[in-house]
Parts: sequence; structure tokens; C-alpha cells
Amino acid sequence: MGKRYFCDYCDRSFQDNMHNRKKHLNGVQHHRAKKAWFDNFRDSAAILHDELEKKPCRKFLQRGFCDFGPNCRFSHMSEVDLSHLRRQIEGEKQRRENPGGRVPPERSVDEWLSRREKKKTALAAKGDVKTEEEEEEEEEEEEDQVERGVRQRLLSIPDLPPSLLPPPPGGWKVNANTEWG
Repeated sequence: MGKRYFCDYCDRSFQDNMHNRKKHLNGVQHHRAKKAWFDNFRDSAAILHDELEKKPCRKFLQRGFCDFGPNCRFSHMSEVDLSHLRRQIEGEKQRRENPGGRVPPERSVDEWLSRREKKKTALAAKGDVKTEEEEEEEEEEEEDQVERGVRQRLLSIPDLPPSLLPPPPGGWKVNANTEWG
């Protein structure tokens, strides 16, 4: 039986020779299937731009379907669909600008000092005055909480390289007889 050529776009196979392959690759059905495949990977902004340039399809608006389907040169999107697409684009833009999901606080030394003084005055008013060591411990705990949040976000990523994985409980096992180099 000879070799067979399978087209992933059209999901069909045929006998592989120069004539058949050229005929298939230049065919309208193959071009439509290929366009449909690549349209799945277009970003939302490009889809919105194309849909806004098209006029609305009268047949789709009247009957709820169109004989041409995805090959129609008119838009099949309603105002609700367009607004949903606009919101999706805004969400993608915000995720690109802020990949962590949280806005990092912009802190200055003056803000930190003013917060510290407010805490001291509030504690002094209560009669619960803390020592410098206790204040430093609280600040370290706040920093640890921020680091833990970063760690949790990091650990949620699948297939991290070993250099980014946390050490095992109890630390790394080191043999005293290990030679390096």
C-alpha cells in the first residue's frame, strides 16, 4: 500500500505523492481548517479589533444562526459578547502589568518611621510599652509573613527546578566524608 499523509488541520489522510499533497494543501477546505486552527490561538485584542471592523450579520441577528458559520465575513457577536471581550482584555492587561496579582506596597522610610511612632504612642497610652528587642521581633515576623506569601506563590508553580524548591524538613543531609571537586 504506499505511504500515507495525514493532515492534522483537516483530520484526514490520503496517499502521499506530490500531486495529492499539492492538491490538498492548495484546497479551500485545507485553508479553512488551517485558519480555524490558528484562530483558536489569537489573543482577545486581535479578535475584538476584527469584530469591531465587521458589520453585524443580519441573518445571524434575525434567525440566530448563519449558513456561513465561522466563515461569514460579518460579525456574529452581540453587544454583550463584545463587552465581555473588552473586560477580558482589561483583565489580561492588568495581569501582564502586575504578574503577582497583588500591588506591591510603595513604602518609604518616612512612612515606616511615622507608623512606628504611632504604634509607640498607642502602646504607651495603654501602658503596654515594648522593648526595642520585642519591636524588632515583630518587624521580623512581618517580613517572614511577606516571605511566606512569596514562597506559597512560588510553590504553587508546577515543576519547579530543584534550586527553587525549599529544603526538606530537618535540612539537607551532609556527609562528612564527601569530597568536593
